Amino acid sequence: MQEQEIAHHGRGRALLRRWPTAVALAAAALIVGGGLGDLDEAVSGFGELMLLLPLEYLILDRIGRRGASWPVVGSLVVAIVAIDILDVVPLSAVIVAAALVLLVWGVVAGTPDGRAIFGAQAAGMLGFGAIALVGLAVDPDLGRYLVAAGWLLHGVWDVVHLKLDKVVSRSYAEACGVVDMAVAAMLVFLL
Repeated sequence: MQEQEIAHHGRGRALLRRWPTAVALAAAALIVGGGLGDLDEAVSGFGELMLLLPLEYLILDRIGRRGASWPVVGSLVVAIVAIDILDVVPLSAVIVAAALVLLVWGVVAGTPDGRAIFGAQAAGMLGFGAIALVGLAVDPDLGRYLVAAGWLLHGVWDVVHLKLDKVVSRSYAEACGVVDMAVAAMLVFLL
C-alpha cells in the first residue's frame, strides 16, 4: 500500500513539473475558443505576434536575467494592449524599432551572456522577423503557411533553448514551445 502511495505521489510531482505545458495548452484552447477570425485576420494577427517571439529572447539576452522571462512576457502583453488601444502606430513598427535598438545596443555594449549567445539571438530576430514580415506582405493564402512555418520553427527554437538551458527560463521555453507549435497547427489545420 505504501509503495502505491509513493508511486502516486511521484506521478503527482511529475505532473506539477509540467505546469508550463498545461498553461500553454490552456492558452491554445483560449485562442481557439476566441476564434481565429478569417484568413486575413489570422495571418495578420499571428504574423505580427510572431515578431514578438524572438524579441522576447533578444530582451532577455540583453538583460542577462533568465528569471525575468515571465515578467518580460507580462510586460510585453501590457505593451501590446496599450499599443492596440492607442492605435497610433502598427504593432509591427514598434517591434521592429525595439529590435533595432536592442540589436545596436547589443553590438555596441555587448551582452551578459557573451557575443556568441547574442549572435544567435540576433540571427533569430532577423530570421524570424524576415519570415513574419514576408508572411505579412504576401497573399494571405501563402502567408498562412509562411507564418505557420515561423511559429513551428520558433517552437523548435524553444526546445533547443530548453535543452541548452540558456537565455530564457526552462518553464518559459517549455510553455512557449507548446504554444508556438499549437499556433502553427491552428494556422495550417483550422483555417
